[in-house]
Formats: sequence, structure tokens, C-alpha cells
Amino acid sequence: MSHVSQIQQALGSHEALVMTDAVSIRYASGFHIDDGAAVITRDGAWVITDSRYVEAASAAIRDMEVRCTSNGHPLGAMLGELAAQLGLRRAAACPSRLSHSQWTWLEQALGVPLDPDGSIVEGLRACKDRDEVDSIIAAQRIAEKALDEVLGLIKPGMTEKQIAAELVYRMYKYGGEGNSFDPIVVTGPKSSMPHGVPGENVVKDGDFITMDFGTLYNGYCSDMTRTVAVGHVTEEMRRVYDTVLQAQLAGIAAAAPGVPGRDVHEAGRKVIADAGYGEYFGHGFGHSLGLEIHENPGARPGNDAPLPEGAVISAEPGIYLPGRFGVRIEDMLWLHDGAAENLTKAPKELIIL
Repeated sequence: MSHVSQIQQALGSHEALVMTDAVSIRYASGFHIDDGAAVITRDGAWVITDSRYVEAASAAIRDMEVRCTSNGHPLGAMLGELAAQLGLRRAAACPSRLSHSQWTWLEQALGVPLDPDGSIVEGLRACKDRDEVDSIIAAQRIAEKALDEVLGLIKPGMTEKQIAAELVYRMYKYGGEGNSFDPIVVTGPKSSMPHGVPGENVVKDGDFITMDFGTLYNGYCSDMTRTVAVGHVTEEMRRVYDTVLQAQLAGIAAAAPGVPGRDVHEAGRKVIADAGYGEYFGHGFGHSLGLEIHENPGARPGNDAPLPEGAVISAEPGIYLPGRFGVRIEDMLWLHDGAAENLTKAPKELIIL
């Protein structure tokens, strides 16, 4: 079933759903538009964009009518005309995707009140279908190929920026459409920073290097983290690495459709806490991802809701010892048929380069 058909079935009592953000339009239409709108009713679906996109959009979009704005016929006017054509009395929109000024403008353009409902597209996006998962897998295989090559290049004297550049170049080279997010590459003491920014820090013998990165394929994100060592590791470094790996495996074993997100997090957290490092794991076990790198639902404390069938979530526990070193290992899991399928194939035993 197409995403348009799914949205139509999910409209409930709403006459129409109106979307102006690029992510929701991409989900519905399969095409990326930075500036435009989509309107979906039970009986029809429309995309309105401008001359920069209309030719490509018309060729790519199958389940929606594509209309083009002009200098004398801007987006707001076309939305008002469509609302009048359809006889709309009210419409729904996602409040988390619109600022207050955007919400006000959209109501004025349509000429009808908007009802806040974030559950239509956001709820559907939480459950990935086979095509979406295949795109995520394709992105992941590209990232894994890039990592495999870069591991053969890393040596003392390289900077974090150089390693990050090599990863990005190879992901583009092998078919990636861009970065899922700005890559995190940190070495030595900086590896204790979960979201450290690559800089001029130089790799040294005895360092851990943490690399967190991903690419896009058909608009869908991959996400992985691997921590590797250079030259040698201390006994404590190996113990921390093994603890993080066991925590990840425990969380993966606990993950399945219907399991509350907090229970998956707790399974991983307990391993780290039992090893004496509980205060050094400060983030959630994992987040969902798809067209965006951070989506709902999450495997995190406080999420009592059952993880839905079809969710794709990350599995990324870590231990971060400030000013010393850190370790994070991250895979992606697809929750379906009563279990968690690991979509990540890159090895995760401790690699010493």
C-alpha cells in the first residue's frame, strides 16, 4: 500500500491533512521538496511546488497530482483555491512541524481552521515498510564499505578531520546521497565526548577512536558507531569495551515489537551499572530513524509505550570517562515478527589497528 493510501486511511474524522515540511511531503510523495505543500483527502492527493522542482516532481510522483506555482499565483493562493475547490471546512496539520507563524499563515491561506493532529504521518512513519527498510539497509552497506576502507588508512599522525573526510568521500563514492548527520570522529581523550566534533587532534598510539556516521539512500538514513584502538589497549580499555558490547547485546536481546522502550534501555543500562560504570552512561540506549536521523519511538528511560511493529531503532550504549576515553558501539535494529533483526553487518569485536 502506498504512503498516500495509508495516510488516507489514517485521516479518521479529518477532512484533509495539509503538510508544508519537506520530511512529511517526502514521506507522502517519495520526492524531496524544500518549498511547497501537500494536501491529502480521502479521495485525492496534491503536491504544490514551484518551477525549480515541478518537472522532476511530475516525473517521480505517481499517487498525487502535481501543481506549479507562479509569480502571480503563489503557494498561499493555490492552497486557498484548492481548499475552496474541495469544499473544506477544516483541515488537520502536525503542530510539531509548524512554527506559530507558519500555522497562522497556513490557516489564512487555506481560509479554514486547522486542527492539530501529529499522529497521522508521525504515527505511520514510526512503522517502516519493506521498501523503507531496504533503503536503510542500502545506506548502511554503503557506510560499511566506507568504514572497511578507512580502517586500512588510519594511522598515528592522522587528524580527526582527515578521518571524517575519508569516510564522507567514500560514502559519496559508493552511492550515498549525503550525510545522515555531521560525522563524529574523536580520538584519545576526546572520545569521552559522545557528540564531539572532529578537529585537528592527532591520532596517537594507544588511542581509542570513535566514529559515528551514516549516509542517505532514497532519502533514508543509516547510523552506526564503531570504536577502534590504535597500536595497543590497556586492560581497563578492553574491560570498558567488552562491557559496552555486552550491554549492547543485552539490549538487542530485549528488543522486540511490543516491548516498552524503557525496558530495552534498562537491559543495556543494567550491564553497565553492574560493571561499575553506571554514572558514565548518560544517554538513551537508542532512537528510531528513517527519513530523519532522530525519530520516535526511542529505547530510552521514560518511554513506557510499546515499541511498534516495524520500528527501526539504534542500539548504541556507551561508557564515557571524562578526559580519558570513551567507547560507543551502535547498530540498527528492525523490530518485526516478534524479534529484533540486526541490520548492521560490520564486525564489532575490538579492532586494534
